[in-house]
Amino acid sequence: MTASFTRVLVDKFTVFIEDTGLFFLMALQTFKQLFKPPWGVQNILKQMLEVGNRSLPVVMITAGFTGAVLALQSYAGFKRFNAESLIGTVVALSMTRELGPVLTALMVAGRAGSAMAAELGTMRVTEQIDALVTLATNPIKYLVVPRFLAGLIMLPILVLLSDALGIIGGYLVGVVILGVNPVTYRLATFNFLEMPDIMSGLIKAAFFGAFIALISCYKGFYAGGGAEGVGKATTGAVVVSSMTILISDYFLTSLLF
Repeated sequence: MTASFTRVLVDKFTVFIEDTGLFFLMALQTFKQLFKPPWGVQNILKQMLEVGNRSLPVVMITAGFTGAVLALQSYAGFKRFNAESLIGTVVALSMTRELGPVLTALMVAGRAGSAMAAELGTMRVTEQIDALVTLATNPIKYLVVPRFLAGLIMLPILVLLSDALGIIGGYLVGVVILGVNPVTYRLATFNFLEMPDIMSGLIKAAFFGAFIALISCYKGFYAGGGAEGVGKATTGAVVVSSMTILISDYFLTSLLF
C-alpha cells in the first residue's frame, strides 16, 4: 500500500516537472519569436478583438456590480463610526489596486483563456499544428505570439474600463440609493486616489494577461486524446490561470506596495 502510494506520488511529481519544463520552454520560444518578423499584424488585431472586445460584457457587468456591492458593504460598516464620507475612497482604492485587475483577469481567463485552449487543442488533435510545421510555419510564432500580445495589451485596457465602471457603480449606489452627499463622495474618491494606485493595477493586469495567454496556449498546444483531451485542456487552462492570477497577485502586491 505504501509502495503503491509512493509510486503515485512519484508519477505525479514527474508529470508536474515535465509540464513545468515544457511550459517554460514554450514561454522562452514565445519571447524569442516576439521580436522576429514577420509580425502578423492582422492576426494580432484579430486576437485583440477576441480577448478585448468580446470580453467587454462580462467585464462591465462584473466591475459595475462589484463597485456597487463595495459601496453597500462600506456604508454598512462606516455608518457605525459616522464615516460614510469615506465610501468613495474605499471603492476607488479597492477597484484600482486590487479588485479591478484580479476580477477582470479571472473573467478573461474564463472567457478568452478557455477559447484559446479549446481552439489550439482542436488544432492539435486534428493535426493542424503538425500541418503548419510541414508547411515550414513556426506554430509558436503563428499561434502563440499573437495571443500573448493580445493578452498583454488588452488586459490593462479592460482594467482601466473596469476601474471606471466600478467607481461609477459605487457612486450610483452611494449617492442615489444610500443618499451620501455627491460632492463629498467625489472629493473622497479623487482626493485620495493617486496615479501609483492606478499604475499598480495596470502593471498587474499586464502580468495577468501574459499569464493567461501563455498558460491557455500551452494547455491547448499540448492537448491530446481527442475531444476529451480538448475538454481537459480547456478546464485546465481556466483552473491554472485562475490559480496563477491569485498567487501572483500576492507577490506583485508585495513588490508594488
